[in-house]
Amino acid sequence: MKVLLIKDVKSLGKAGEIKEVKDGYGKNFLVGKGFAKHATPEVIEEYNAQKAKEEAELAAEIARLKEMAEKLDKIEIVITKKLGNNGHLFGSVTKDEIAAALKEQHGIEIDKKHINEKSAIKTVGEHDLDFKLGHGLHATIHVDVQGE
Repeated sequence: MKVLLIKDVKSLGKAGEIKEVKDGYGKNFLVGKGFAKHATPEVIEEYNAQKAKEEAELAAEIARLKEMAEKLDKIEIVITKKLGNNGHLFGSVTKDEIAAALKEQHGIEIDKKHINEKSAIKTVGEHDLDFKLGHGLHATIHVDVQGE
């Protein structure tokens, strides 16, 4: 019996592979538990079409993220914070404030979890922040922190 593996099966193979197995093992275990489907031409064609669709969606998402990264690399945002008596910021600039300023000033909505801030911004001046967009893509945004 030939089966198309839907999920990885230890000691048999990885998802997407077509394997020849004994009838009882294929019907009762692999197909019965949802690890595989009977490898008919229709099932194989459907699986290949699904894989091609997923790859096209992934390529479109990567292209969109590259475009966003190019746009973010050219952007500068200005954040105004209250100053303490010693001339330092009162608190620090948070990821929420950066995301809100980006949306307000440039209309770009980004999740605050994508901001790769290693240390809090606690000083007035210019800072470069790294954004991780996914799929190995990064963008750097220029932040100008001013006191009020």
